[in-house]
Amino acid sequence: MREGPDISIIAALIGNPASAAMLMALMGGLALTASELATEAGITLATASNHLSKLRRHGLVAVEHQGRHLYVRLADADVSAAIEALCPLAARAGHMRTRPGPRDPELRHARSCYDHMAGGLAVTMLERFLDAALIEREGEELALTAAGRPFFAARGIDIAALERQRRPLCRPCLDWSERRHHLAGSLGAAIFAAVEAKGYVARDKGTRILRFARDGEARITCWLSGKRLRRAA
Repeated sequence: MREGPDISIIAALIGNPASAAMLMALMGGLALTASELATEAGITLATASNHLSKLRRHGLVAVEHQGRHLYVRLADADVSAAIEALCPLAARAGHMRTRPGPRDPELRHARSCYDHMAGGLAVTMLERFLDAALIEREGEELALTAAGRPFFAARGIDIAALERQRRPLCRPCLDWSERRHHLAGSLGAAIFAAVEAKGYVARDKGTRILRFARDGEARITCWLSGKRLRRAA
C-alpha cells in the first residue's frame, strides 16, 4: 500500500528541461516576466506561459501584477530548497548546463540562492559562526545558540520576529559548488537582506552572481565580526 505524498507530479514538473531552466533562473531571487523566462529557457512565450501555468497550479511559482506586467517568482523557500538540493546531485553526475567560463569563479565565490547567500563566501561565513559558537549543529540541523541571539540582535536582526515565521530559523543548505553547507532559513535570508540594504552587495540581474561594492566583501566580514574596517594608508 502506497502512503504519503506523491512526488512524481512535482518531480516531473521540475524535471522538464524548459521548466527547470525557468526555475533555475528564478533561484536568483528576483521576480522575472514570462518573456524573460522564455528567453532563459530558449522557448516561445506561448510555450513558457503554458509551463508557468502548470508550475503555478502546483504551487512551485507565484505571480504578481505590477502595472501592465506580470512577474513570476518562486512560491516560497521550500521550493528553492528542493531545487538547490538537486544541484549537488546534478553537478556530481556531470550534468552542468554550461562549460566553466570567465564568470564561473565569480559564481562559485558568491551567488544568490533564492533569498540567502551561497558560494565559498557563504560557506566560510557559516563556518565562522560555528567556530564562534553563535550557531551550533544539532545532528543534521543547525540552531542558534544563546550567544548568537544578542550577536545578531546587535546587528539589527530581529530574532524574535524571525522565530514567528513558518520557516526554520537556521537551516543548512548544501552548496553545490563547495559541497559543504551554507546558512539558509530565515536567519540566512535576514543576513542577506541586511547586507543588501547596506549596499555592500547587489544581485547581478540575469545571473546569480553577487557584485560587491568597493570594500563590500571586507565590510560584510567586519560587520559580522564586530570589527572596524581598516583602510589602507
